[in-house]
Amino acid sequence: MGVKIRKREGKWYLFVNHRGRRKAKCVGTSRETAEQIRRQIEAHLALGDAGFLQEKAAPTPTFNAYAERWLEEYAEIECKPSTVAGYRQILKSRLIPQFGIYALDRISREQLKQFFAKLANAGLSRNTLRNTLCTIRVILNQAVEDDLIVKNPAARMGRFTKSEQPKFQATALTREESNRFLQAAQTVCPEYYVLFLTALRAGLRRGEVIALQWGDIQFGASESDPNRYILVQHNYVNRQFTTPKSKKNRRVDLSRQLRRSLLELRDQKLLKAFSEGKAAIADILVFPSPHGAVLDPDNLIKRYFLPAIEHAGLRRFRFHDLRHTYGSLLIQEGASITYVKEQMGHSSIQVTVDTYGHLIPGADIAWVDRLDSETTPRQNATPAQLEEMVSDPEITQVIEEFGGGGWTRTNDLRIMRPSL
Repeated sequence: MGVKIRKREGKWYLFVNHRGRRKAKCVGTSRETAEQIRRQIEAHLALGDAGFLQEKAAPTPTFNAYAERWLEEYAEIECKPSTVAGYRQILKSRLIPQFGIYALDRISREQLKQFFAKLANAGLSRNTLRNTLCTIRVILNQAVEDDLIVKNPAARMGRFTKSEQPKFQATALTREESNRFLQAAQTVCPEYYVLFLTALRAGLRRGEVIALQWGDIQFGASESDPNRYILVQHNYVNRQFTTPKSKKNRRVDLSRQLRRSLLELRDQKLLKAFSEGKAAIADILVFPSPHGAVLDPDNLIKRYFLPAIEHAGLRRFRFHDLRHTYGSLLIQEGASITYVKEQMGHSSIQVTVDTYGHLIPGADIAWVDRLDSETTPRQNATPAQLEEMVSDPEITQVIEEFGGGGWTRTNDLRIMRPSL
């Protein structure tokens, strides 16, 4: 007979081993409660009462069943639709085929190691491995919270997703390339020139540009008014309106050029709205489709973005690189990394440093040329100068005011206390 209690990950578990029959149960987070239950069970077993061991616990659900329950009860409530869609894709393509039929308490750490080693050998990227591991880990974490398993076998398996490649560094357009692209956009698709200018001058993501409303823009009293900005509070992902990526609104300063372009476009929209009997346009999209509906992101790329690149004679780049161009040009103009972080809406300053840190020093060879410039070496005071200093009544007075008999620990005034 044996009744033991053990603490695992902040919870106390009771383990009973009686005549070959075993049972384990989570009894809460209090050791006092666990000890009390242990004594009660020992008393029952001493009297020959082992009826509680006859109770059949509900079977542990399979990974497939629990994952679906987790999606409905947690992910769909707490996460964005795009995140839930990512979870579903990972479960459908990789995790369910491998672990779907197993009960949660039958998934071992060794199985997970072999599974991720197989994925790595198949050539999957580190990001894919990381997303897959995060998905199964968060599901099994919830299973621990629900007392369905004692320990998460997917915990602390980060070594399978560590990348030997350097961290991502943004590739951006030069100022000359961005100007050529904007000129091409004015020729190829003048109706969306301001959209591309907004991406370049405000660093908005594609979904944020598409979801931008006139009520989100504060134009200020004039171009000299510093209170001019875009309040980024909407996003459009997977055909649904949602919040920005970090789930936080951010304020992006409005440049003079962008302000002028948006004001001109706003005046056109106001005239059209008034002609249709509308009193305001605050809730209207800034960049709708030609038919007035939500602009399709894929159509934006195929019909306008790529043709503008081709017309400009530039290498092919992504729409998101317009955002990187914004951040890169800010840093090259001397903006602080903190300001760039706030403008870009990064979750932490570390993300900003990792992405744009290589641009901070600037590609200026003049810095190393300064090392070659001739300078007059700094010289120590000569003995005659030292004597003059000692004889100077003002210096002597200062020394005496600090005490120490007019001298520091050494008579050499070149080695003086910091206070002098």
